[in-house]
Amino acid sequence: MEIYKGKSAFPGIAAGKILFFAREEYEIRWHSIKDVHKELDSFEKAKKDVADLLLKLLAEAEGKPASVSKNYKAQLDVLMDHSYSDAICGMIENQAVSAGYAIQTTRDELIYTFQNLEAPVIRERIRHIREISFKLIRALGTSSAQIVLGEEPVILIAEELNPAEILEIEKNNILAVVTSHGSEISHSSIMTRTMNIPSLFNINVDKDWDGKTAIVDGYTGTLYLNPSDEQLKEYELRRQEDLREREELMKLKDSPDITLDGKEVNVYANIGSVDDLSNVDYYGADGVGLMRSEFQYLGKDRSPSENELFREYRKLAEAMKGRNAVVRTIDLGADKKADYMRIPPETNPIMGNRGIRLALDHREVFEEQLRAIYRAGWYGNLSIMFPMISSLEEMDEIDEIISSAKKNLTSRSIPFRDLRRGVMIETPAAVMIAEELAERADFLSIGTNDLTQYTLAMDRQNPSLKDKYNDHHPAVLKMIKMVIEAGHRAGKRVYICGEIAAETSLTETFLRMGVDALSVVPACVLPVRRILRETDLSERAAERI
Repeated sequence: MEIYKGKSAFPGIAAGKILFFAREEYEIRWHSIKDVHKELDSFEKAKKDVADLLLKLLAEAEGKPASVSKNYKAQLDVLMDHSYSDAICGMIENQAVSAGYAIQTTRDELIYTFQNLEAPVIRERIRHIREISFKLIRALGTSSAQIVLGEEPVILIAEELNPAEILEIEKNNILAVVTSHGSEISHSSIMTRTMNIPSLFNINVDKDWDGKTAIVDGYTGTLYLNPSDEQLKEYELRRQEDLREREELMKLKDSPDITLDGKEVNVYANIGSVDDLSNVDYYGADGVGLMRSEFQYLGKDRSPSENELFREYRKLAEAMKGRNAVVRTIDLGADKKADYMRIPPETNPIMGNRGIRLALDHREVFEEQLRAIYRAGWYGNLSIMFPMISSLEEMDEIDEIISSAKKNLTSRSIPFRDLRRGVMIETPAAVMIAEELAERADFLSIGTNDLTQYTLAMDRQNPSLKDKYNDHHPAVLKMIKMVIEAGHRAGKRVYICGEIAAETSLTETFLRMGVDALSVVPACVLPVRRILRETDLSERAAERI
């Protein structure tokens, strides 16, 4: 047996035969062409055919998950992007090469340029460039691969999959999905979670695995290749137990988040965009504790306009139907860079100009976002939250910019309402002045991902530190408790929205610390709710412990 460790996009257990899916790799050889104008015409025709196809697919996507139509729209954006088309046409004209070769080369150059950027939006952009290139080459007369699962359910393994390909999959014929590339918040991961399919990523897959037997453990992020009969029997028992447990969990979808002794502690959802809202409702979250707004800024050639932002935030406000939804303002910098903001390279970007620091340096962009959020707040129960706060002086600057934003909206006769303001506690400095920050805010939210790496002085994205990085470190837990106590002394609610908020082994610990809300990825809402509802925080229960 061989063991491969990756990351889980959705938990669950599966065992069965592997189907390795590989798109056709187009190796179009260079050759000189005589009629450049004819080749340009061929490219333009292929471009029109692909555009017509995407418009047709968009029309057919009505009623399907929002991520499907968003995928097609993003591909259309790439197709109509002048820089992409101009690069292809320029190569045909200047080098007298075939349209297919120009598309292939342009695709490879763009992928090479962006391949080391890990931001999810950039990874999505790379995928869309690949997809459009495949479609264009196919339109020029080359066939393409399709997913054919066969009659028996399989574990689908691929380098990567896009939402449209996942939509093609017959749910009853798929046991699990394993890919090399991806992320927890990619559209593909969202769709597999919606379909309740165990999913792993960050595993170096191999086409030689095709037809072999495997076990997928979506709880530990592990793939077992060629397991023994004994291990297969063991995991089949675990799978049956897992199904029974899921059925029981779904019964809690509409249950209130109240402990055995009657304390209400909200369980919210973390989302990357409004496309994730279907998952918020599916798992019955109390609301949205964190919307990562920076993904609206990445992978573009300009900053989104106030109206573009407003439309997204209004969708969020209206979809929540009165439930609380927290929008975190732009948290760019480090590994999340927008080229048009011209952020200079830094020796140590994790410790550099990021979060609120960068937002305050780009006041016009920041104020535009604030105006959009305040406008959208008119249509629902929105709150606003600021990342990476470490000083009261930053709060002073924020107050000044908010005042300017409100004056602008008033002068334009645009209705808005005051919003609850939250501060993210993500640095040791913020922990130490948490009570003072709470006096200036309506709530505090602890971002444990950054708080852990700054407390331990370890970059959480450094693979060489993966076995040393410990987000359960006593120092981190003590800091969380300090913040909760400081917030309560100021009479304010305190949330935890980092990854460890979803770890059920710590749920009771956080409840006993007095946390007011936990915000987790949608798929983790029900497991956390179950532990919460089984916990007794009364003094009598504490004495028994």
